[in-house]
Amino acid sequence: MTYTPKRWASLGLGAALLGTTSLTACGDRNEPVRAEAPVAAPAPAPASMAGEGGEGGTENGAMAGMADMQTLPVDKRIAFMSGHVAAGLALFRAGAPDQAARHLLHPVSETHAAERAGIDALGFDAAIFEKVSADLAAGKSAEEIAPELDAAEANIALMQQNANADPVGQIDFLMDTCIAEYKIGVAEGQIVEAGEFQDAYGFAVTARDIAKRLDTPEAQPLVMELELLVRMWPSKGPLAESIPAPVNEIAAQVSRVKLELSGLR
Repeated sequence: MTYTPKRWASLGLGAALLGTTSLTACGDRNEPVRAEAPVAAPAPAPASMAGEGGEGGTENGAMAGMADMQTLPVDKRIAFMSGHVAAGLALFRAGAPDQAARHLLHPVSETHAAERAGIDALGFDAAIFEKVSADLAAGKSAEEIAPELDAAEANIALMQQNANADPVGQIDFLMDTCIAEYKIGVAEGQIVEAGEFQDAYGFAVTARDIAKRLDTPEAQPLVMELELLVRMWPSKGPLAESIPAPVNEIAAQVSRVKLELSGLR
């Protein structure tokens, strides 16, 4: 997958290109398309995910600058967990179960026990994620365990709904986490920590899905900017062998998301 930086001249053109999102264009930024310098080819994909932050490695370093997991409100902890699951599901469906494993095991990992405090009351079903874990270990394909993957998505959505969250606050948190993780995962045009590159994708997807549930005309520009952010990763998913978007492009798009978010406060 070759990443080609692009910025649509207006939300109207963006909506036309992103027809699958069924969004109505709102406003016109009249922003010219910017040419970017070529991006260097990525380093060879790692043989495993062990050196990419693992369970609690550089990921905890990124989180330390935002909030300690033990004091983070439950709705933001669910958003954080949701991002990992979103990344794992995308990787599993892209045919990379070895890369998906650390993300899909996140909800039931003992390393992240503090993250689960209080979420049982919101409908968390650990058995679903334990079953996905067993399927991963057994080498089953995404097609074989499609019902389990759908159940995992549904359980995450249920917890988000039951958390009675502040969606604007959740999205703001996810954007801070997304860019922090991306800056760890990508350097000098290469993926240096695939796990964090993938986490950042999951946080962008989760933020977009939360924004879609707002389902108001005022939220449509926000959904559009989040859709554009998600599409800065390869269409197949955030695979470790991808050519990444430049950090400054991701940061600029996160800033656009935050600008739209500020109008909804």
